[in-house]
Amino acid sequence: MTNDQRTDQVARLLSAYDDQLRGASESADVPTSTDGPVIRVEYPNRGFVSYRSLEGLDGAELDALIARQREYFAAKGWPVEWKLRGHDLPADLPDRLRAAGFEPEEQETVLIAESAEIVDRLRGRDVVDGVSIRLAGERADFERIAAMESTVWNDDWSWLAEDLTRRHATGQTDIYVAEADGQVVSAAWAVYKKDTEFTGLWGGSTLAEWRGKGIYKALVAVRAARAVAQGYKYLHVDASDDSSPILQRLGFLRVTTTTPYVHTPQ
Repeated sequence: MTNDQRTDQVARLLSAYDDQLRGASESADVPTSTDGPVIRVEYPNRGFVSYRSLEGLDGAELDALIARQREYFAAKGWPVEWKLRGHDLPADLPDRLRAAGFEPEEQETVLIAESAEIVDRLRGRDVVDGVSIRLAGERADFERIAAMESTVWNDDWSWLAEDLTRRHATGQTDIYVAEADGQVVSAAWAVYKKDTEFTGLWGGSTLAEWRGKGIYKALVAVRAARAVAQGYKYLHVDASDDSSPILQRLGFLRVTTTTPYVHTPQ
């Protein structure tokens, strides 16, 4: 692929991402309200701000919009996340968010690939010696996944069991567990975005002693094949600095970045 072809493809993927994965598609199956161009999403005990574009807003009008979202969720006693993409305008939006009390968290890279291309690249890589990968569907599985994540991140991830239970109940999420000798060593899930061409790939955390064995790639391969079977053209990942290089070597393209800006009420 030439540089010009790559640039054109990235532009095409970014346009599809903005058109299909922002705004209403980020707020499916949960309560929402609108304020001008933004959608206020009400997850259990936390808020989220989504939008397709803030075109035409600037200065005091934009500052007032930001402040209203902060105050709306602060009145509930909830933190709220404003998900900023690297190509969002105006360019001083990060400064305005910080001035309104929103603090940036870790930046991630938005990566996209065509599902069929990833299936081709990872053909035969969906099996790892000594590890079984299967679909999970029981609460006990989700609790074991949450315990594994708690170990990986050295934090309490018990909340994840309820989150995965809710996701599974929608019928729009496949949850995969990787096991070795009866122990959960990794897990990942695929979220099929209804009325779009996208499958989101989430999770993929692996116990330290099981990294470097191909489990992460196997989970990508399994989910890519499933996405193709269900008719989803694209795979989308908000990738950490650890997983981004791996995925780019597999053929995913970097289209933008995403940074959560979070306000937590006193």
